Amino acid sequence: MMQEDRHLKIALSLFATLSIVIGAMLFMQYQVYSEQDNPTNMEFSYSQEIEITYREDSLDIRHHFKNLPNDSVEIVWPESAVDRNCFLEMEYSCTRLNDNKTEFQSGENRSQSISYIIPLEDGLTSEKLMNNIYASLKSGSVKYSTVHISTDSSVRGQWVTGLPQIGQQSLALVNYSMFRGTGQVRDLYWQESGLALQKKTDTLSIYANTNISVELGQTVDKLNEFGDEHIAIIQPNNIGLQKGYRMVFLPELTTATLQKEVLMAQVELLYTFVDSPVWLKNVIAMNLSGETFGTPRALAVVDTLMNEMTEEQQADWSSRIEGLKGKKVSPAILDEELSAVFGNHTEYLSMNVDAEETYPFMFNDQRDVYVNGVLTEEIDVILHEGKVLYTADALLHDIGYTTSVGSNGYYVNGETRVFRFPNAEHDFYVFNQRRYNTNTSPLSIIASTYYIEETWLQRLFLVDLQKDEQSIRITTTAQ
Repeated sequence: MMQEDRHLKIALSLFATLSIVIGAMLFMQYQVYSEQDNPTNMEFSYSQEIEITYREDSLDIRHHFKNLPNDSVEIVWPESAVDRNCFLEMEYSCTRLNDNKTEFQSGENRSQSISYIIPLEDGLTSEKLMNNIYASLKSGSVKYSTVHISTDSSVRGQWVTGLPQIGQQSLALVNYSMFRGTGQVRDLYWQESGLALQKKTDTLSIYANTNISVELGQTVDKLNEFGDEHIAIIQPNNIGLQKGYRMVFLPELTTATLQKEVLMAQVELLYTFVDSPVWLKNVIAMNLSGETFGTPRALAVVDTLMNEMTEEQQADWSSRIEGLKGKKVSPAILDEELSAVFGNHTEYLSMNVDAEETYPFMFNDQRDVYVNGVLTEEIDVILHEGKVLYTADALLHDIGYTTSVGSNGYYVNGETRVFRFPNAEHDFYVFNQRRYNTNTSPLSIIASTYYIEETWLQRLFLVDLQKDEQSIRITTTAQ
């Protein structure tokens, strides 16, 4: 009995020792893992101050980041930047900059500084926009920016950043300009002569070669303001297709063009557009402003939506567009919002992205479509004007027919069954050389795409349809 007790004590002692060893190893592994400085993917905001000095055909930049998070953050350098380095403004200016200069490591110092040079291949060229010349921080949004620009006294001209110009001064040896305001800056513009700040409001500056008219000034004062980020309107000497972040280039300053371009520039700042055509941005701008302008497709889409919606739905749609400010916007994302407004799924905007003709409004069935037991992605099922329609080409090919379009209509050929449907929606079709009159058209043409109506599909092409909540199953019964 005593020997068993002794063995038990030894076993417990070994177990306790082993537990301590394992615990220590786990703690060490945890410490190693915790000390690995992985840049944060969490969104955060910061402020920045940028000092630019033009010398010897390059921009020497000192970039100060402020109000940084304590987590590690990745630096996104401009592609053209050289001599990327720490800028030791004070003792702690670079304590978080790693050896590879790719990130600010975790730490409690909330201000860090870097320096870099942007070479200008052709030197400082008048009216040439310098794009994406500033560093930024991944996952970070800029709340406030200050930009200082210095040149020697021989370099005279107007600088534009998109931020409000606070002041400029010409001294004996140096020309100096300062800009400050909310939001990010990305680009820089310089024009050698003639250009000057002619009009400034809280959200808009106009740089022109001559004084602007009283009428245009009044238009600027009355413009709708959808955000607090400043925009610069620039009238260049030479007409060029330039587009800058927070900068709009207008060779002619008229009331109509100014209203449209300012609205579009504001919309570009308010939303992060992903794979979005110009007409979709026009749709957003018209909804926010109540103005009517844009591409023919944008005008058609807005007109269609307004005709489809009740007043309550229009208010809901506008509220949802407002709610997307500061977020990603794409045709698919807006379709989700439209679907919520109507209480039924639609892909109306997405279908119009690449379409040659503008699609009318319709709802889209989201269920999987199986043809003879095989899942197919090529068949769209839509609800349009009270009809359930299937994309004809893909479906008819899957059940053994060939299709073609000729001068007399749409042809469908099978081994023993041949059809012709008139190009326009008529009250007849031809089957095996015999004409049959109808009360409704079996075929519809929408935006140059052929669709076949569901009941006619079953009747003419001898298929069986089975539907449940997840799928639509189409099975051929005979030929």
